[in-house]
Amino acid sequence: MNIMMLLEMAASGFGDRTAVGSIGQGLTYAQLFDRAGRTAALLQAADTSHAGLVDVASPALPTLLFGSAWAGVPFVPMNYRLDDATLQGLVRRIAPATVVAGADYLGVLGSPEGGSAVATDDFANTVADTDPAGPEWSMDAEDLAVLLFTSGTTGEPKAAMLRHKHLVSYIMGSVEFMGAGEDEATLVSVPPYHIAGLSAILSSVFAGRRIVQLPQFDADAWIDTALAEGVTHAMVVPTMLARIVERLDARGETIATLRALSYGGGKMPQPVIERALELLPTTNFVNAYGLTETSSTIALLGPDEHRAAMASDEPETRARLSSAGKPLPTIELSIRDEEGAPVPDGEPGEIWVRGEQVSGEYVGQGAGTDAEGWFCTRDGGWLDDEGYLFVTGRLDDVIIRGGENISPGEIESSLLKIDGIREAAAVGVPDDEWGEVVGAVVVPAAGTAIDEAAVREHVRTDLRSSKVPAVIVVRDELPYNDTGKLLRRVLRSELADTAPADDDAAS
Repeated sequence: MNIMMLLEMAASGFGDRTAVGSIGQGLTYAQLFDRAGRTAALLQAADTSHAGLVDVASPALPTLLFGSAWAGVPFVPMNYRLDDATLQGLVRRIAPATVVAGADYLGVLGSPEGGSAVATDDFANTVADTDPAGPEWSMDAEDLAVLLFTSGTTGEPKAAMLRHKHLVSYIMGSVEFMGAGEDEATLVSVPPYHIAGLSAILSSVFAGRRIVQLPQFDADAWIDTALAEGVTHAMVVPTMLARIVERLDARGETIATLRALSYGGGKMPQPVIERALELLPTTNFVNAYGLTETSSTIALLGPDEHRAAMASDEPETRARLSSAGKPLPTIELSIRDEEGAPVPDGEPGEIWVRGEQVSGEYVGQGAGTDAEGWFCTRDGGWLDDEGYLFVTGRLDDVIIRGGENISPGEIESSLLKIDGIREAAAVGVPDDEWGEVVGAVVVPAAGTAIDEAAVREHVRTDLRSSKVPAVIVVRDELPYNDTGKLLRRVLRSELADTAPADDDAAS
């Protein structure tokens, strides 16, 4: 197995189709294959151990992804938004490496020890002047294809290892070869170092879909690009979709060509997806739940399930709009307690998964799965009686009040039911009596005032008194990292010294 065979099949089956960019101006699949071969020759000649990327999305991304696979070295896209010291540290960890970098980052990288840093434009010119490598690459499924560093929001980033067998298994199990029509185009707006961005490239190549790249996300730019390029497919994180919905609403527009929109990477507020379904009535929505360590998606809520939930008057069925759907056919999923024993449907626990696409490995940390191949995601969740998965969030984010474990996601879902609250987050706030109490940070809709007493009464009625926020803070926006993950540690730090409400208000 090697991801290069996906591109080889595409170049052989529909080489004249546009692979990346606008029709008539971008790279065809045959040209992308040719560039991958020339990139492989460059990497082999440099005797490098890794191929790095520190830049926004451009044609250099798929070229390096496949070229490194051809050359037999791991591809390592890195977060260009990290501070200088952290970014320099990541480059040292993959030395000796050839790192392709945007002009803004070359000064930060300097001359990497034992390797080189080259500007993205210079790299493209050098590739064009290089003879392709020989038409052979390793087919050892255990070869390392990609290293993805974690976001590094809580300590030094870890390097997640994805082998060729993991990525190829995911694509083969979820994508139909040449399944896309010649008019189809996917808009990729997540960063290059996000697993969703890489899986979108691999999926599109195998299906034969044109890839349109948006280097920096902006809701209006996203809408404009989708309209100009006739985009039919796209993937976004929940925060992106919320912004897109707001702008579509404000502009009074829709995107008639958009056939399918998948979202994932965080909890989707039910009001946002409900409004999106209203604004884009002909679009098929898919909620995709996955992790870097699982090579992307492991569970899906499909278009028909979205429509059925939206049309239902049954609260249990309607609530499935907030679920991650059901596991892929190639994935086994289990909810387990703290001792690792499966729990009954309806009871919360920890999500465990098993399948050929599941890695769970980190550099220097050994096997990421147990003896039976199960991977512990560290995400909390539960299954309803029909097998729909509800993800409650990272278990590390659980609020422990007087020995009771409280899921932030449960409180956030309750807060978002309140008219006038656009976004909400719940975190633990230190308390002398309870250990922790619930803190809520809310973003009001434009022109709306937050009535704290009414908020507390709503949560008390909707859930119970122990889950009522003792601290309520109103902000103009919530802090997210660039891949759409809520930065709870930032909120916990901000709320650490905030005095809780008196017992009558919050207990």
